[in-house]
Amino acid sequence: MNEKVQSIIDILKERYPDAPCALHYKKDYELMIAVRLSAQCTDARVNLVTPALFAAYPTLEAMAAADITDVENFVHSCGFYKHKARDIVLGCQMLLQDYDGKVPDTMEKLLKIPGVGRKTANLLLGDLYGAPGSVVCDTHCIRICGRLGLTDGSKDPEKVERQLRSILPPEESSDFCHRIVLFGREVCIARSPQCHNCPLAPLCKHFTGQE
Repeated sequence: MNEKVQSIIDILKERYPDAPCALHYKKDYELMIAVRLSAQCTDARVNLVTPALFAAYPTLEAMAAADITDVENFVHSCGFYKHKARDIVLGCQMLLQDYDGKVPDTMEKLLKIPGVGRKTANLLLGDLYGAPGSVVCDTHCIRICGRLGLTDGSKDPEKVERQLRSILPPEESSDFCHRIVLFGREVCIARSPQCHNCPLAPLCKHFTGQE
């Protein structure tokens, strides 16, 4: 498996030399907000919404003091806007009250923030702090790693996270997950995967029928 994993990593690196987060942000708490908005919403939609939101509340203090109903109006098009607006305001309040105005750098502390689950926490740890072993299990990652045979096909994000953490080099895991997202949008598309034009096809359990 180690040789297969390294081959997949190398192919993805060659195809996507850079592995940036698709969400736009300038401050640590802005990434936390953007990731919360991205739940069951496209990154493209979030990137259309956040400029006006961040302009209206240009500091962490302003966001923490925002009227939740007003925030709802900004994030309405992202879906589940009532929950998301509430989590954004309460999350920013917690950063000020409990974490000295900074997004914390441990999983334990991050999971205490409203709206922050393991996927969000792993992304924040990887992108903000370069934490080794940060595995972001979004829908692309879960689907594609199952097809490749890197996982057992489970749809449970925590199970997939554990399985990937056991095989991915820790220093590669965060960028690997970003590249998988790019790959999922371009090649291994959910409804119409481009298997015959896929550089990973020879290594793919779904395509070859082999582990």
